[in-house]
Amino acid sequence: MTPVIGVCDYGVGNLRSVERALRASGAETVISDQPARIAGCDGVVLPGVGAFAVAARALHDGGLGDAVRAMAIAGRPVLGVCLGHQLLFESSDEGPDVAGLALLTGRVTRLALQEGRKVPHMGWNTLTTVNAESALLAGTDEGSYMYFVHSFSATAVEADVAATTDYGEPLAAAVEHGNIMGTQFHPEKSGAAGLRLYANFVAMCTT
Repeated sequence: MTPVIGVCDYGVGNLRSVERALRASGAETVISDQPARIAGCDGVVLPGVGAFAVAARALHDGGLGDAVRAMAIAGRPVLGVCLGHQLLFESSDEGPDVAGLALLTGRVTRLALQEGRKVPHMGWNTLTTVNAESALLAGTDEGSYMYFVHSFSATAVEADVAATTDYGEPLAAAVEHGNIMGTQFHPEKSGAAGLRLYANFVAMCTT
């Protein structure tokens, strides 16, 4: 059975590149801003390029946020990518007056300026696996390079961190709490290693 995965269109994000990666991994896709269409899918991806406050308001005002929460509660796989990953958390310093989806415990804060480190964190960086049992990271090699572009980073509950990356300090690069997952990097821009993550997610949506 080919799973149908919804890609939330909330006015920001790299929708088409995520769609292509999911299709290459064996899924059918629905890109939509309609909660009912997303709610009918086997899994959902929150893509991400943009500002937290704008994206969070769009999710809440259009009803997509409620649809994603309902899917999460029902046990269907949810994946947030970059900004979408940050939206899974409770709040962000980038938009302190707008709540996140609160599917994961934690807050998103601005990266600290450090000597020799620029903000945003942009380019290729390696992953250090924290949770060897992560279904999302299954089959990826230790030290795999992933592509990052971000100025903010989520402080997650330790048990939810699947992998970190080092940028002057360890940052949560991938999180996983049951059927709720997120990556601060862009798997769709990360070559074969990134596509493996999408293939793993598609497999979860098939079961």
